[in-house]
Amino acid sequence: MLRYIYGDELIDYPKLRDSMFRDRASQFKDRLNWDVCVDPDGFEKDEYDALNPLYVIWELPDGMHGGSMRFLPTTGRTMVNEHFADLLEGPICSPLIWECTRFCLNRDASAHAAAALMLGGGEIMQGFGIAHFAGVFDARMVRIYRMTGSSPEILGSSGEGKAKISVGLWSFEEAAQARVAERAGILPQQSAEWFEQRFGPSFPMKTAING
Repeated sequence: MLRYIYGDELIDYPKLRDSMFRDRASQFKDRLNWDVCVDPDGFEKDEYDALNPLYVIWELPDGMHGGSMRFLPTTGRTMVNEHFADLLEGPICSPLIWECTRFCLNRDASAHAAAALMLGGGEIMQGFGIAHFAGVFDARMVRIYRMTGSSPEILGSSGEGKAKISVGLWSFEEAAQARVAERAGILPQQSAEWFEQRFGPSFPMKTAING
């Protein structure tokens, strides 16, 4: 199932939290060889995890992490503006744009997990009244975005081939949501129900994360 959890709530989900940060270490440090820090517990965490982001997590039947993404409003600190400004014409700062980072999949994740996370992102867009997500991605993600039917508008890139890094902007389209739901094998009604379980059926649209 999809879970929506703020950073300060992760303490209530220790199994999910620990497996998420360990899967991030496995993906970003071990498999992709990114220059990231892994602590003595085997967790990959950075300065933006300390800003109380909203995580969308695909929880496996055994309660472990299957995949996740991290969201922060661009009206505050973001990785895009602080580390990838050279790929932009100017900083991204709008209550209608949130940053999406740390797209991570469990090493043994099913083919549906990536699409499920994209579906969760769509629920956030609708529920919080967000127009776009901004994020940084590498060349390997292009195939995943195409596969899930959720490709971004490219704002800027650097590098070539497998080393290419881009900043993208995602918008919400109902037709795309339907394709992603089909790819994920999740009924749109079920996706909406998971969001409502966390935020309520009459959740008011917001433009910033609650603290």
